[in-house]
Amino acid sequence: MLKKILIALLIVLVVIQFFRPEKNISNDQTYAIAKKYKVPKDVQRLLEVSCNDCHTNKTVYPWYANIQPVAWWLDDHVVDGKRHLNFSEFTNRPLFVQHHKLDEIVEMVEEGEMPLESYTNFGLHPEAKLTAEQRTTITAWAKAQMAYLENTYPADSLVFPKRD
Repeated sequence: MLKKILIALLIVLVVIQFFRPEKNISNDQTYAIAKKYKVPKDVQRLLEVSCNDCHTNKTVYPWYANIQPVAWWLDDHVVDGKRHLNFSEFTNRPLFVQHHKLDEIVEMVEEGEMPLESYTNFGLHPEAKLTAEQRTTITAWAKAQMAYLENTYPADSLVFPKRD
């Protein structure tokens, strides 16, 4: 009986290898954050190693992203990450959304919620773990971009519109 279960499991694992999610490799940067905001090289590097795989239109996939069901799990992370924040589509959003997303960057990075532990645990992406100094660098940059918006645009354009 155990032998039949193991054979069935092996067959299922082989069959699911043929069902792959679409990869996030378009790299469309038409509305990238760097088109409007100053992103210093040190911040750009931190975003590249700690954020961009899940928060841009180009993911650099590790070798294990070709194995199911891991690929589905990774795809879910990328899709969800881009839904919350997409640096490649950043300037295509209304000003109040951009301002809010910068505020969320500050909050998530300061509280250590980003990058996700599942991205950096088990020796995966050790370069993505942010030190306290790197967290300060990112949050100071995001706060400076928020200040730029606040000094450049009317205050009412930076808050979510009230719903009637």
